[in-house]
Amino acid sequence: MEKVEILIIGAGVVGLAIAAELSKQFDDGSVVLLERHSKFGQETSSRNSEVIHAGIYYPTGSLKAKLCVEGNQKLYQFCQEWEIPHKRIGKLIIARNEEEIPALESILTQGRKNGVNDLELLDKDQIAKLEPNIRAAAGLLSPSTGIIDSHKLMLRLEWLALAQGAIVAYNHKVIGINPKGDGYHVTYHNPAGQLESIHCRWLINCAGLTSDQIFSFLGINIDDIGYRIYPCKGEYFSVSNTKSALVSRLIYPPPLKDLKGLGIHATKALDGRLRFGPNAIYTETLDYDVNEDHAQEFYNAVNTYMPFLKSADFHPDMAGIRPKIQAPGDPIRDFIVCHEVERGFEGLINLIGIESPGLTSSLTLAEMVKDLIH
Repeated sequence: MEKVEILIIGAGVVGLAIAAELSKQFDDGSVVLLERHSKFGQETSSRNSEVIHAGIYYPTGSLKAKLCVEGNQKLYQFCQEWEIPHKRIGKLIIARNEEEIPALESILTQGRKNGVNDLELLDKDQIAKLEPNIRAAAGLLSPSTGIIDSHKLMLRLEWLALAQGAIVAYNHKVIGINPKGDGYHVTYHNPAGQLESIHCRWLINCAGLTSDQIFSFLGINIDDIGYRIYPCKGEYFSVSNTKSALVSRLIYPPPLKDLKGLGIHATKALDGRLRFGPNAIYTETLDYDVNEDHAQEFYNAVNTYMPFLKSADFHPDMAGIRPKIQAPGDPIRDFIVCHEVERGFEGLINLIGIESPGLTSSLTLAEMVKDLIH
């Protein structure tokens, strides 16, 4: 049986970033990345808004706040260094009426606490100059929010990992884990469907939607420790190019109560397309269909501040599924990034509940994992 130093499960953007980071310092062949799909980023990493977040909303001192604020700068630098398509397009969080202005002020305060120092409160006239087609009583401008080609980012991270001697194995589905000696015995189905095993000293679980299941292979009750993933589907609708041209930035309403989500907001793709979403539908079936009947819900959510849109303008675009670790109605939860020593699993690092801002935080999550390995 093959033995390796580090085995990573899951080739989403976070798994790829970890492979690229760790392969800098370990010998060729010491870092192996297993992915059950035929290529990288087939789930959450390729089905999202592709936004580079600034780190405004998240609770003070949380991993989401810290890793997002640091990750924002690091990701822009990485994009410039490797010529990954991106645009520092800016985001406008709007108050649709006078009653919502205090919400903007509290977001400004929270953003500054988190170290986001370029936020600017705008009045109605200032918004009219920046976005003449948006109707709002006030706004909060975040210049460091942007958009990125997440596929090109993952392609570059995969290239770096491979160039630095990592092994990336697709169509490898992990089905069992057992502690063995000074590490872990990991069983998987290879591309031919045959059963194989590999031994690793360090096991890094960043399997996204199945990260809870991976840890449960060790006999852990994931409900008892709060590690269960509750898949949450988000649909997107887009509008025509003509209407898309009427907005130049990301436009967000104030976030939902207790930060359950950021609400249905307007994002711009790098090709200029205007897209709306995501909504939030907890689901047990992992399908990516968009329900056309939800177009009216999307229209109702945005027509108060985008009066140029008609309900007939909304067309199904795509859907993604977020690996939430809070059940419906539960309070917001932080990322879980844990070296599970206290549970008796030395050498096993879990990354669970890595939803937004996971894309923005991918490089800083990789650095955090590197610092946990000794």
